[in-house]
Amino acid sequence: MILSEIHVYPIKSVTGWAVDRAHVHPWGLEGDRRWAVVGPDGDNLWLGEYPRLLAVTATELPAGGLLLSARGLPDLRVPPADGPSVPVGFTGLDHAMLAAPEAHAWFTELLGVPARLVWLDDPARRSVDPAHGGLPGEVVSFAWDAPLLLITTASSRRLDEWIEQGAAERGEASGGPLSPLRFRPSVMVEGAEPFEEDTWREVRIGTVSFRVSELCDRCAVTTIDPHTYRKGKEPLRTLAAHRRWDGKTWFGIRLVPRDVGEIRVGDPVIAG
Repeated sequence: MILSEIHVYPIKSVTGWAVDRAHVHPWGLEGDRRWAVVGPDGDNLWLGEYPRLLAVTATELPAGGLLLSARGLPDLRVPPADGPSVPVGFTGLDHAMLAAPEAHAWFTELLGVPARLVWLDDPARRSVDPAHGGLPGEVVSFAWDAPLLLITTASSRRLDEWIEQGAAERGEASGGPLSPLRFRPSVMVEGAEPFEEDTWREVRIGTVSFRVSELCDRCAVTTIDPHTYRKGKEPLRTLAAHRRWDGKTWFGIRLVPRDVGEIRVGDPVIAG
């Protein structure tokens, strides 16, 4: 097996970047989800409710801060966050640092609701939730339940086959393969058997080892087309037919780093 893709999401819920290498920290990949968009009460403005977040691309600037771009809005350079600490509603985290006011105005115009951009100054402050397999000392950025999410191309292809089969049985057009980016993976692995990852407990990518904290239960975010921002029935309809237990649908696995180091596309992957 090999590492086929790496994706980094500078702001939680916005479009990610494919990169050919990334440094692994205890809390996740370098530059991954250190920023988040929240409402006035500090609660996360969720992609499932605000699909237009996918219109945003965020590029880290060399001196820190971000360059924000979205169709219909002027580009905005956001300086490194230096605002006051404010309450936020993330499990295991009670406050984060406000970005510059112009960033709040930009996201408010984008989403049509009051919004603020916040920065997680120290990701070691947020523990991986024990309810999602976290162990003492494990930490995570603004990612939901683990520092990294892994999916395999074989499982993605099998899911596409199931969707096509179901569409044929219903006399519907399948719409073609789904983009794996619907699942917002950190890393993708080529060369596994379909859903072989369900059985993995440890994963080694190049020289970096990871613990599998849990399988990933899937939510309505996966039904949003990452290119049109429209919601549909897939893949949750098909996952419910083939991958439903404990009242949830499942696809992919969550990883917690055991080491720090660099991973690169093409690295060998060993799991078991």
